[in-house]
Amino acid sequence: MELRCLTPRFQPSLLRPSLPSFSISIPHKLSHGFLRLKSSRQAIHQQKTMAVTARTVAVEADRKDRLPADIEVSETKEPNSRVRLSVLVPPLVCENCYRRVLQEFSKQIKVPGFRPGKKIPDNILINYVGKQHIQQASIESILKRTLPHAMSSVTGKALRDSVRILTKFSEMDEAFSPQNSLSYEVVVDVAPEVKWVTADAYKNLKVVVEIDDEINAERAFEAELRRRHKALGAMKIVTGRGLQIGDVVVIDIFATTINEDDSSGEKIPSAETKDYHLDTDESDNLLPGFLDSIIGIRQGEARTFPLHFPNTWRQENLRGVRAQFSVDCKELFYRDLPPLDDSLADKLLPGCSTLNEVKEVVLNRCKEVEQTAREQATDNAILDQLCKTVEVEIPQSLFEEQGRQLYGAKLLELQAQTKLNEEQLASLSSPKAVSQYLEHQRENITSIIKQSLAVAEIFRQENLEYSTEELVKEVEKTVAEFKRHKQEYDEERVKEEVQEILEGAKVLEWLRENADIQYVTR
Repeated sequence: MELRCLTPRFQPSLLRPSLPSFSISIPHKLSHGFLRLKSSRQAIHQQKTMAVTARTVAVEADRKDRLPADIEVSETKEPNSRVRLSVLVPPLVCENCYRRVLQEFSKQIKVPGFRPGKKIPDNILINYVGKQHIQQASIESILKRTLPHAMSSVTGKALRDSVRILTKFSEMDEAFSPQNSLSYEVVVDVAPEVKWVTADAYKNLKVVVEIDDEINAERAFEAELRRRHKALGAMKIVTGRGLQIGDVVVIDIFATTINEDDSSGEKIPSAETKDYHLDTDESDNLLPGFLDSIIGIRQGEARTFPLHFPNTWRQENLRGVRAQFSVDCKELFYRDLPPLDDSLADKLLPGCSTLNEVKEVVLNRCKEVEQTAREQATDNAILDQLCKTVEVEIPQSLFEEQGRQLYGAKLLELQAQTKLNEEQLASLSSPKAVSQYLEHQRENITSIIKQSLAVAEIFRQENLEYSTEELVKEVEKTVAEFKRHKQEYDEERVKEEVQEILEGAKVLEWLRENADIQYVTR
């Protein structure tokens, strides 16, 4: 039996898999890298903030019903921040609950021969209602009245929507007697305790940030200027020569594996294509040696050559494979480009009057992109390193909540890309599909939770703060996003999640200032 006495403030729609759509909680995210997902680049405008904190729920005092006798509760700590509560309800409480149930039935049930409000003898009432119904209602009354008292020892620590009664209702039903005691067991997840591997682990953080060479502003500027210039050129057919760097060639590609005896093997479908338009200026993703092997090829010519897929190739099944390629050149073009001078300024970038102005604007934009990428890479590296400095037992309920939110965001992204029908959506949101995702992403989900718990702990220990103005500004921005997308929202929930993001931003700012950060290019 499961009794959910703590109503969740927010329940992801994945907990209701029959629904055809998913709600989104935050359509706007601060520019900081707080609690980023490894897949966040693919998320739709990062609509959902995956912030996880150890916020707890307490059993409210006004929910407690004064009992005629004290219950006995023994507490046992279990792995993954779970507590088992063994509850013994004394006979006096069982009898009191039983009498209350009889009184309620007496008020609500119309027994033939008795006027409304007239006292009905217990034996007649029990025979009319049924002993089994009376007994089951009494057990439910006992659980409802005693559970808040049993939870007193974990008040302020119990995680939302994590209370579960382990004892089967049938067992309690079989053992129940108003004159005897009744026992049952409850498990509840509690806020996990953050433990640093060393006392000052996060204060002496050493971080290595790997920066992709591709985000270099100067290189990106040159590529962007070249792309804009090429867009203004006219494509013309090449005559009298073969393929050169800068040309565009249309080719058919065929490939087969090479056996140990150097004979042709099986076809490689993923490496074959027809009417492939290859811009030789943009060939970074080609198999090493491919472009060099076709330089000089003429229209109508065919070439055959062997190549070796490197062990770092993106397709795992092709890594280390030797292949024989056959290429047929169908068409060959070159770009007739206009002179790159001030006369092209407005066409290169509307509003600009000189080439230098174009270069300045484009370069500044590339520098902004580089800076943003650098900051994001720094935040990611800090969070990854921070995760290694903390030890925490993650409650299953917290793991599942975070995982379901991640899955909900991914499903929303898929829905936006492919417009899933209700049948497809129902299949993808089935308990089995969600369970498979949670297991497959266990390491990633666990890492995100550890990072967020560590961030929350640093915010507390370092007494960090954010201003009311910052909070108001970000809440207004988020609400405006909801309204623009015509989405429903809970303003209190928005405020709380913005608070979490601001906390994370302040912690990352503090860590960037205090960590030993080294940058390397890859």
